[in-house]
Amino acid sequence: MTNIPIKGLSVPVEKPHHETPGGWKQYFSFSTDHKVIGIQYLVTAFIFFLVGGIFAMILRGELITPEADLVDRTVYNGMFTMHGTVMLFLWTFPSLVGFANYLVPLMIGARDMAFPRLNAVAFWMVPVVGILLMSSFFVPGGPAQAGWWAYPPVSLQNPTGNLINGQVLWLLAVAISGVSSIMGAVNFVTTIVKMRAPGMGFFRMPLFVWAVFSAQIIQLFGLPALTAGAVMLLLDLTVGTGFFNPSNGGNPVMFQHYFWFYSHPAVYVIILPVFGIFSEIFPVYSRKPLFGYKVVAISSLLIAVVSAIVWVHHMYVSGTPAWMRLIFMLTTMFVSVPTGIKVFAWVATIWGGKLRLNTAMLFALGALIMFVFAGITGIMLSSVPVDVHVNNTYFVVGHFHYVLFGTVTMGLYAAIYHWFPKMTGRMYYEGWGKLHFWLSFIGTNLNFLPMHPLGLQGMLRRVSSYAPEYEFWNIIASLGAFLLGMSTLPFIFNMVISWMHGEKAPDNPWRAIGLEWMVSSPPPVENFEEIPVVISEPYGYGKSEPLVAEANSQHQ
Repeated sequence: MTNIPIKGLSVPVEKPHHETPGGWKQYFSFSTDHKVIGIQYLVTAFIFFLVGGIFAMILRGELITPEADLVDRTVYNGMFTMHGTVMLFLWTFPSLVGFANYLVPLMIGARDMAFPRLNAVAFWMVPVVGILLMSSFFVPGGPAQAGWWAYPPVSLQNPTGNLINGQVLWLLAVAISGVSSIMGAVNFVTTIVKMRAPGMGFFRMPLFVWAVFSAQIIQLFGLPALTAGAVMLLLDLTVGTGFFNPSNGGNPVMFQHYFWFYSHPAVYVIILPVFGIFSEIFPVYSRKPLFGYKVVAISSLLIAVVSAIVWVHHMYVSGTPAWMRLIFMLTTMFVSVPTGIKVFAWVATIWGGKLRLNTAMLFALGALIMFVFAGITGIMLSSVPVDVHVNNTYFVVGHFHYVLFGTVTMGLYAAIYHWFPKMTGRMYYEGWGKLHFWLSFIGTNLNFLPMHPLGLQGMLRRVSSYAPEYEFWNIIASLGAFLLGMSTLPFIFNMVISWMHGEKAPDNPWRAIGLEWMVSSPPPVENFEEIPVVISEPYGYGKSEPLVAEANSQHQ
């Protein structure tokens, strides 16, 4: 057996025939291949992203004028609830789980996930969630109208009197989504702890793997709270228990604790993998080692730990005592420390690098810029006086969407463009990709930046009509939303045409460092003919250490 010396790795040269994954039919099957499941997650999530985007444009179409003159108020409330629910539970979570499914085994030198069948079951629960949510449009009373947070007693209202109604279907969907995500978390943590290639200690893992590991720990410890809260609220609504129903002696504020104990850490569940994407992309297109690898890795775990003690800052105006407000203001502000460490490391990596501004790098830079802005407004909202002033206004909506769209969705686009050649074996069209970036970047800022002055001026969120004094900023925000809708067209065109007819991709078109780039594009069914042996530190761009090839043969 001979070996090829590669900076940071040693992998065998002798390769039997690659068994390339089958055709399109495999994506409609109960496949246990983590790569197939990853793409199933990504495509399914993107379909629901388009559905959620249609809801958003209807909402912004209503808000382009002060009067509620486009849809009925109950329809608006239903669209509003479904937009938030779909974008969170059917877009951001599944898409990031899809990337983690595809990349983590490749990055750590494993042949598959630890529990392949559990992995497949977890995915097929996602379409069930989507079907339940979409079918709620066809039950009496229409879909849930209590917002994606479903606070009681509003969520306990049942004007139709039917056992099966939109809110019941919503709670069932959220509970099933929670079970699916917990199953996935068990799988990811087990895979990362137990299935790393020889020589890959924790501090040789790629930072994307560190980020996924940290995010899934949050899922394991935080998500049961939301799942339990959803089940308890479902029982209140269907069989008349009194957990949160004040008319039966329940405490509706307690549901907020169940909800936010997970739902604020959930922000880190979805943004930590995007941080990992940044840490993979910036070194590649800057041609420099990542600055402060170990500190960035530890900061992911620190974010996961601190995320468990910040949830009450969403409840400053829910009768929270002053002493508790102070504690959670300080803990929320402390999250900015490990996050700031990451931003400093990324900027230090980019600074002085030989930048290649292709589509993936543009999306990553754009997402980083918008994350810094979101972080500034997030620190503002952690302060009790500011949060009390802008609570329940569009300032909060603007901040939230700079995180969820400006950072997470833009970061996902960066990842799609970066790993598209590896996943499909085809190169995408760079011109279409850059058009997609500029439409997205301009549309995002036009859509969500105006929400900040609207909130500071006092415009409430969750309304379908408003005072005429807010019209100017709402027109701009709505035009930005329509531009964002248009921005998906060149993306869809690029992905479909490139996958079908694009130029064939080499195994490593970006000259990146990482185990996933050492196999064919797309990778073979079981990833590696022989498990590689990792023999040096990650992210070695520009380093002058000698290439080492002996370790693999010695191991054998």
